[in-house]
Amino acid sequence: MDLIEGVAVKKLRVIPDERGFVMEMLRCDDEIFQKFGQVYLSVAYPGVVKGWHYHKKQTDNFVVVKGMLKVVLYDQRQGSPTHGVINEFFMGEKNPILVVIPPMVVHGVKAIGTEPGYLVNCPTEPYNHESPDEYRISPHSGEIPYDWSRKDG
Repeated sequence: MDLIEGVAVKKLRVIPDERGFVMEMLRCDDEIFQKFGQVYLSVAYPGVVKGWHYHKKQTDNFVVVKGMLKVVLYDQRQGSPTHGVINEFFMGEKNPILVVIPPMVVHGVKAIGTEPGYLVNCPTEPYNHESPDEYRISPHSGEIPYDWSRKDG
């Protein structure tokens, strides 16, 4: 898959032993690290679509720590060499990766499987409750050329 300009994927390191495991997500010495804003957990119930939205300033760093999510990105940026490109990632326990989502790239998630998907985000900016850097688009409006339905076959 050709990645949208500015999007990065990091394969996560899982370190198991007889007690359990540790999974490193984002380190300050990672090439992809920019800065710390906050860390939060977002949970999506099976079959639920959360999206679309984008940020004008914030870069997101998504990791799914429990369950599986389909994470979809759309490059709406005029003048971007990847304008109009869609990236689709299946993230979670079966595919431990971190996805970096730059500002102005529209994104959404859908929990797939039979259990909720737990997403940890470490964005570059703290959430501003008085003036959120969050712009929403209905997931089924047709504004984004993507169909959230399951693709059998």
